[in-house]
Amino acid sequence: MPRSSRFVGRLRRLMAGPYSLVAAVVIPLAVSVVLLPARGHLANTNVALLLVAVVVAVAAVGHRLAGAVAALSAAAWFDFFFTRPYERFSISDSSDLTTAVLLLAVGLAVSQLAARARRFEVIAVTDTGYLARIHHAAVLARSKPAPAVVDHVRAELVDLLVLRACRFEDGSLLGHPPRLEHDGSIVVGRKPWPTEDLGMPAEDVELRVFAHGRYVGRFMLTPVPGSIPDRQALLVAVTLADQAGAALETATGHVTAA
Repeated sequence: MPRSSRFVGRLRRLMAGPYSLVAAVVIPLAVSVVLLPARGHLANTNVALLLVAVVVAVAAVGHRLAGAVAALSAAAWFDFFFTRPYERFSISDSSDLTTAVLLLAVGLAVSQLAARARRFEVIAVTDTGYLARIHHAAVLARSKPAPAVVDHVRAELVDLLVLRACRFEDGSLLGHPPRLEHDGSIVVGRKPWPTEDLGMPAEDVELRVFAHGRYVGRFMLTPVPGSIPDRQALLVAVTLADQAGAALETATGHVTAA
């Protein structure tokens, strides 16, 4: 059995037991200690991404609360070990403070995604390239105007899902196109679409955008015929749309994007 499979098996057994919340605190601490010799050589943003991956792993094999606790633990130990002044729960550098806040926010969001993915028996998002996309979108959602965030997410969706085109539509829902759901599945009408076998539907697929549970718009995805994105990519697409929703939550007026 590969070493990574043995590790995941042990972690799953640990997180299924009565000590899951203890493990959610200890595992990010242990990884932080392992990374400590690289302090000063490894950029703090890279450390944060690695800790997000740990949070995802904990949430994927544990439960929703364990993922949230792991996100809090990861943010705390990132502050303690990797921000100045070291070995204190204090941050003097504003960029480190932003990274710590984003680590917590992205960790909480992605842990919920991973827990939801586990409930639907899909693969958790652990690829560092995918996590970097989510991290970048989260940074923009907190620092750029909503139209810029929507346009960035639109471009990311084209690249991520290998689309021919993508547009954002605000306002009322029109028609009944195929829909990319929050668990990474695609439904046509009310029936699941076998994306793994048939690829993306030939027509536009909608990806709805919400802000605090309120519908604010949708991305219309125009697939390349025959393209088969993996489930991780579809889950990341949903999370990117959530970042657009976060930016639109505080925006005023209507957003338009090509």
